[in-house]
Amino acid sequence: MGLLDGKVALITGGARGMGAAHVRLFLEEGARVVFGDVLDEEGKALAEETGAAYVRHDVTSPAEWRRAVGTVTELHGRLDILINNAGILKFRRIEEMSLEDFDRVIGVNLRGTWLGIKSVIDPLRAAGRGSIVNISSIEGYVGAEGLSAYSASKFGVRGITKSAARELARFKIRVNSVHPGAINTPMVTDPDLMNAIDADAFAKSMVIKRFAKPVEVSHVVAFLASDRASYCTGSEFTVDGGLLTGAGY
Repeated sequence: MGLLDGKVALITGGARGMGAAHVRLFLEEGARVVFGDVLDEEGKALAEETGAAYVRHDVTSPAEWRRAVGTVTELHGRLDILINNAGILKFRRIEEMSLEDFDRVIGVNLRGTWLGIKSVIDPLRAAGRGSIVNISSIEGYVGAEGLSAYSASKFGVRGITKSAARELARFKIRVNSVHPGAINTPMVTDPDLMNAIDADAFAKSMVIKRFAKPVEVSHVVAFLASDRASYCTGSEFTVDGGLLTGAGY
């Protein structure tokens, strides 16, 4: 018996990194999975490898949300789970950051999450219950130099999660946020970010002194997506190896 047997899930930003880990684990746990991304080459390769269905999906576009959700219901007849995983990071100090870069980060990370929630209410309500898991970050708790847009977007995801949890509880739809810390994914190896970080100081601030594997986040996401988390909504779950307990962060 898998944790997600019989469930149908839509996962955004699923072509690589943490999203790809979610896709693989959800399939292992018995879910039927459709995942979206704008990285067509990686997305098609993962679909061929795993058997999950891939759809090109720009999360800032309402039309592409309609297409993604429509693909899920056409293939599987229902939708039970949304994982709002798609996200981008742009390291720039406020003085140096363009408005276009700021808007792009907010668009993908915050607008995309809001559109996702809005787009799945009807199919989740039709299914009789559902779970939405929004991927925020520890940057949704603390600000960091050079990450004003990213931090703003991830703080915003926390707020949207709590509002949506209150609005959607009447439909038996749960909404929670997950806040990863130092995860070994392509996004956190951005050259500008790596050049700006004092790696030694960062490592010393960590309680568990290593970067996590993406699947270590996926296990928490799968739990929240499952019926075992039936009394969890509007809550925040950190997966940061104790990073936020460090006074120096």
